[in-house]
Amino acid sequence: MLRWTRAWRLPHGALGAPGSSFSRVPVAPSSSGSREGAEPRPLLLSYKLLDGEAALPAVVFLHGLLGSKTNFNSIAKALAQQTGRRVLTVDARNHGDSPHSPDMSYEAMSQDLQGLLPQLGLVPCVLVGHSMGGKTAMLLALQRPELVERLVAVDISPVETASSSGFEAYMAAMRAIDIPDEVPRSHARKLADGQLSSVVQDMAVRQFLLTNLVEVGGRFTWRVNLDALTQHLDKIMAFPLQQESYPGPTLFLLGGNSKFVHPSHHPEIMRLFPRAQMQTVPNAGHWVHADRPQDFMAAIRGFLV
Repeated sequence: MLRWTRAWRLPHGALGAPGSSFSRVPVAPSSSGSREGAEPRPLLLSYKLLDGEAALPAVVFLHGLLGSKTNFNSIAKALAQQTGRRVLTVDARNHGDSPHSPDMSYEAMSQDLQGLLPQLGLVPCVLVGHSMGGKTAMLLALQRPELVERLVAVDISPVETASSSGFEAYMAAMRAIDIPDEVPRSHARKLADGQLSSVVQDMAVRQFLLTNLVEVGGRFTWRVNLDALTQHLDKIMAFPLQQESYPGPTLFLLGGNSKFVHPSHHPEIMRLFPRAQMQTVPNAGHWVHADRPQDFMAAIRGFLV
């Protein structure tokens, strides 16, 4: 049985105690962004860690744009039980319970993990990143290959993502939501769902977006930093130009019904990740882990062998 303990702050240099742990840090003021031309300043990210065998590389899940660590809750628990490994799920900056910052670059997100993973004693690890999290995982592997034992990029490639991805429309619809104060949570979700439906026809996508709706002081708001995400969407859709390759084993796990990874991306994938292999999950869209969780876990387990 998985055991959970609550830890509000990780002591400096701590490697994590046995058992599962949870960390939630308060929102940081917007002044926490990096200065122009300076090295990005790491933030203390919120995470959940499931205990496992310390001799095996841990599995680290990084969610996509507008997601959170809770997207991988059931998968993380199942993989920890099935593989005996430690499994970490992390909220990216400006997402979930992690601090907000005006800096939303992949360099900054990579720096956040370069601070967190060694502090938890989880390197080298298996990095599994979906979409935006996949780009963060790829950049970290390219910058610090010694921290990454192997890499899984879920339905994303190291090139600019097509503008047809829909995220700009999603965020505009979220910003336009108007919910009266002091309404019950169930009613607030119905109101938000109804207002989103005119732009976001897919009910599963609406439910995904609504995981970000939270109540603060009797008012409903979005826990994601929509201002920073909207301002830097072009940067999030892009990928930093890199020269060095990552020498470790790499799996690009694609949704069979998704168009995020195009055959024209393959030369750049192979240039940066020469040991890359491609695997497609049939009947899955962009959110492969949500559409086909069993097939997703089977692919991860197969890659770990």
